[in-house]
Amino acid sequence: MKDLRRNYLEGGTFFFTVVTHLRQPVLCRTESRNALRTAILRVQQKHPFEVVAWVLLPDHLHCIWSLPIDDVDYSIRWNLIKRSVSYQLKDWLQSHRFRTKSQVKKKESGLWQHRFWEHTIRDEADLVQHFDYIHFNPVKHGLVETPELWNWSTFHKYQRLGYYDKSRQPADHDVGCE
Repeated sequence: MKDLRRNYLEGGTFFFTVVTHLRQPVLCRTESRNALRTAILRVQQKHPFEVVAWVLLPDHLHCIWSLPIDDVDYSIRWNLIKRSVSYQLKDWLQSHRFRTKSQVKKKESGLWQHRFWEHTIRDEADLVQHFDYIHFNPVKHGLVETPELWNWSTFHKYQRLGYYDKSRQPADHDVGCE
């Protein structure tokens, strides 16, 4: 994938999917959630960004970020976040033998897939589509029957703000993000 093309747009809003290596279901563990929260807050101090929407599932996460107007580099943010989480969980990862021989040789943690999915949000309709995709993703994966039953999502924030009510359903389309 040497010719992978990323769309870098100053001050852009982006949808991301980040997946664990071999889809290991480890992200909803308390230690993993805490490490991810800590990493994001640390990275935001040096490289600000706004988390617009978020969902954390056992083996992947989806989110929408907005970058500052003069900034394009979401890749450095993901690199730093993934490295920080891996470092914080290194003892647990080593004790659970998540790394292959190749990963040990390359000094990789074995926690994350190398790449991430990125999509530039084009307009309001695109934002709503991805926003709903994020919040209804636990339902899609059969983890819960309704999004309000999933704890690790910004759904609850937007429900309190009145964006979601009992009658609101997700957009009736799949954004093809996984």
